[in-house]
Amino acid sequence: MSIRESEVHTISPELPAMFDGVKLAAVATVLYILVRCLNLKSPTAPPDLTYQDTALNRFLLKSCPQLTKEYIPPLLWGKSGHLQTALYGKLGRVSSPHPSGVRKFLPMQDGATATFDLFEPQGDHRTGDDITMVICPGIGNHSEKHYIRTFVDHAQKDGYRCSVLNHLGALPNIELTSPRMFTYGCTWEFAAMVGYIKRMYPQTQLMVVGFSLGGNIVCKFLGENRMNQERVLCCVSVCQGYSALRAQETFLQWDQFRRFYNFLMADNMKKIILSHRHSLFGGNPVKAKELDLGRLYTATSLMQIDDNIMRKFHGHSSLKEYYEKESCVNYIHNVNVPLLLVNSADDPLVHDSLLTIPRTLAAKKPNVIFSLTLHGGHLGFFEGAVLFPQPLTWMDKVIVGYANAMCQWEKQKPPCQSSHLSQSSCVEEKA
Repeated sequence: MSIRESEVHTISPELPAMFDGVKLAAVATVLYILVRCLNLKSPTAPPDLTYQDTALNRFLLKSCPQLTKEYIPPLLWGKSGHLQTALYGKLGRVSSPHPSGVRKFLPMQDGATATFDLFEPQGDHRTGDDITMVICPGIGNHSEKHYIRTFVDHAQKDGYRCSVLNHLGALPNIELTSPRMFTYGCTWEFAAMVGYIKRMYPQTQLMVVGFSLGGNIVCKFLGENRMNQERVLCCVSVCQGYSALRAQETFLQWDQFRRFYNFLMADNMKKIILSHRHSLFGGNPVKAKELDLGRLYTATSLMQIDDNIMRKFHGHSSLKEYYEKESCVNYIHNVNVPLLLVNSADDPLVHDSLLTIPRTLAAKKPNVIFSLTLHGGHLGFFEGAVLFPQPLTWMDKVIVGYANAMCQWEKQKPPCQSSHLSQSSCVEEKA
């Protein structure tokens, strides 16, 4: 045997072992990345609750077990706020139903036309009362979105009438009738829908529900005028950010890829605005210049769009003024009906610093409960065993569960102790 052949036979047995080592290292690296990215080591836990110890709050927590039991997301991916958010954004929900409703059109004083969809209950409510949920979806959303359809179907089956606002300009097949579309905190269309429901159903009580941007709108609406809280049993807000002024800085940060989400939402807003360019700008070059239409095409953030387009719909002189006037943080302390504020700790859109707002509010006001889940992302809250999520989410269940508990409280308590009556009313009645 030659020296060269001897070297080949000596080295070749070692090569497979070396390659096996590389493979094991690669597999270990991939597994480590998956565990970190999917947050697989994170535990499951009940929501972190902030509230005052009152008879009503004790009753609500006892009667709505979703608020005190563990929220268990799908094992393989449900602990990632990014995947929860992405699944909500892409699919909305799994096996979404198709509830049948009637679309209503309401002319506004400025020439705009508000639209909402009305869904009648599929049976009697457990208390026998007439209850209507007035619902405000998230940014650029409407009644046809899968997560809205899933929630409406669930609420209908529990005996609730549902009225869902379609944000002005959000429906692709409905033309705008004035040079204005929805903004971050404009409550005009929601107020028109609520007014219609109160007129058409004089015996109904209202449950106010808002998702994301819709949560900001409903809390601002209730806090703007005490009259808006009449006949309102309670309010639930899910995944809102409370203050656009405080949030704008966090949306420019790459932490939790927030800047990337900002870009995606800005791109969607551009599409909505440009789809209504004729109604908004009317081929008027002066109007187009006033609204800085040219800068819209190059905008890469919601703040740029808000500054160049959205704030000018209501005549705000600056972006700071627009965010201050349109954020519910300046109104929510006026809300006196029972208020459930829900957020997720791994929501990539809502920075942790913003959560001091609901936490502080719940610590100061006896009518507020703040529920912070460990997982859920932004409007995700999917539940499931390992891989496949269930059609109904934790969010759907907790809203209806809280509403049922509120209805039961109102039913079993004497009028003096009803949640929507003031303390002075009780004093007068006892006297």
